[in-house]
Amino acid sequence: MTSQSKLYFEDFTPGRIFNSGSVVVDAGAIKAYAAQFDPQPFHLDEDTAKDTLFAGLVASGWHTVSMTMRLLVDGGLPIAGGIIGAGADEIRWPRATRPGDTLRVQSEVLEARPSKSRPDQGLIRVRMTTLNQNDEPVQIMIGSLVVPRTAPVQV
Repeated sequence: MTSQSKLYFEDFTPGRIFNSGSVVVDAGAIKAYAAQFDPQPFHLDEDTAKDTLFAGLVASGWHTVSMTMRLLVDGGLPIAGGIIGAGADEIRWPRATRPGDTLRVQSEVLEARPSKSRPDQGLIRVRMTTLNQNDEPVQIMIGSLVVPRTAPVQV
């Protein structure tokens, strides 16, 4: 966890950018995740993966999503009360995540609107771009998150 304090709805203005720490992708972790959740040859075995579209071992896209979430929770998106998803509008994997990659997440607030039905919270739309060590995106996700307000609006 970073020393950054937790933030509330009023802190998430459109255009604001947040950066996470980083994680190095491990071949053993790729295989372990795949064995449990996405057992395809290009996620499980280097030799077999050589003869696939990827020409080598790659992480499952869902593993990349999971690593992204961990980076966000560890301080990359310091929302008071935790990161609570209301949905995702888009998720793309423009390039594969490979063993040895160093991932980090850059999050940009796209929109912030107070909840109409719950005055104690708001909703933000955030573009979360997971980048590798060459600043190339390996995942782009746009999510809607529930964020508590600092002081509920009186109605």
